[in-house]
Amino acid sequence: MRRWPRKWRSNCHGCEVILTPRVLVVGDIMTDISARIEGPIAVGSDRRARIIQRHGGAAATQAIWLARAGVAVDFVGRVSAADHAAESEALSREGVTPHLVADFKLATGRLIAIVDPSGERSFLTDRGANDALEAADIPDALIEGADHIALSGYSFLAPAPREAARGVIARAAGRPVSVDPASAEFLREIGAAEFLAWTAGAAMLFPNAEEAAVLAGTDDPAAQGARLGALYPLVVIKRGALGCEAWAGAEHWRVAASGAEAVDTTGAGDAFVAGFLAARLKGEGIEQSLRCAVAAGSTAVRFEGGRPPVDTPGGADR
Repeated sequence: MRRWPRKWRSNCHGCEVILTPRVLVVGDIMTDISARIEGPIAVGSDRRARIIQRHGGAAATQAIWLARAGVAVDFVGRVSAADHAAESEALSREGVTPHLVADFKLATGRLIAIVDPSGERSFLTDRGANDALEAADIPDALIEGADHIALSGYSFLAPAPREAARGVIARAAGRPVSVDPASAEFLREIGAAEFLAWTAGAAMLFPNAEEAAVLAGTDDPAAQGARLGALYPLVVIKRGALGCEAWAGAEHWRVAASGAEAVDTTGAGDAFVAGFLAARLKGEGIEQSLRCAVAAGSTAVRFEGGRPPVDTPGGADR
């Protein structure tokens, strides 16, 4: 990966110029409906809950955290034509440059997040227009202008976005590509071997502990790192309250969690990846980048919803 910021002095005035790293994020953008329930679901009856609708999507959320960390971000995704203006404006307001495609047939993806009293969440997902993303939606100019490309694992679930995502890896021409697998249950559905084959050529993989277990075929943390580390130059495993680990060849790093009390874990993994990438792109080493990632993830669990509020370092108004 390139080390940033780069500096040089201009020939005419001798001024120092600092270039900002630029990341292309490709993937899902959703309408999130979050239901924070007061207790266990009462099957066949009622349970009080706080229900909020927000802009969401793992890839879009990651893009916003990257922008808040001082990275220039282009985001490519697909939404319904009816939502195109509103979703574009919401991303722009967060500091992300949107390149959204308007779909005249499919609705914007929707997700229901059920958040239990501990802050853990379960998702019900309707992918909608996300499953129609295609290679033509991702201009060559965006790939060529990126210092790093981040792909959501959700993009590998359906044929059209899968081919688009695989095409991005092929078109990256030496630019590092990272993949966040995004969903252990979907990985089980499509098969670990298929996902690993589809993401071959990526420079970084960011699974959580459950996703790593599915992809590596083992619950043993060391074996997960060894097996996945043989397939990707850098593997970073998010282990929640147990912190995180990274492998690059024979090198191994471990960083503890912050111990932050979780209000809502939605978006914490997206913030974690953004924190890591922003630090690496600005020239930090692996261990410090992991610490930045943990700090970002810990910030994300302190409030409801995945996108950070306006008064949060690393976030804007929803």
